[in-house]
Amino acid sequence: MDVVRGTSRLLWLQGWSPLPEVTLADGHRADIMAISRTGDILIVEIKVSAADLKGDRKWHHYRDYCDRFAWAVPADLAGHLEDERFAPDACGLLVADRHEALWVREACEAKLAPARRKAVTLAFARAGAERALKGLDPGFEGFWKR
Repeated sequence: MDVVRGTSRLLWLQGWSPLPEVTLADGHRADIMAISRTGDILIVEIKVSAADLKGDRKWHHYRDYCDRFAWAVPADLAGHLEDERFAPDACGLLVADRHEALWVREACEAKLAPARRKAVTLAFARAGAERALKGLDPGFEGFWKR
């Protein structure tokens, strides 16, 4: 949770609106999805242990749902992400703790198709609205199931 917090703080300060744990249309869950003021979509995959990082086989799927993809890790894992299988030439890298984060490597841009952008943006907005309602109404989940 510390890396999520520090990363979300940085993204917010840079003009992104981050939302943790967003479920994508294919059923995978993005650790952080963020949308910029101009509608660009960023997905950040959080890894906090070498075992978790090395065992991850699903991260490639996220690139189909964003304009930019990045990893966020504690400082001691950053070196692992230079390995070719983690696409250092295309994927961004953030080093984070519970208080802040720092871009070590910017994420390359690969623009989404308009139809996919619309679907992802709507899913993001609906996930944010649902969370806001849950925060306002403790009985919301039992009241409205979809």
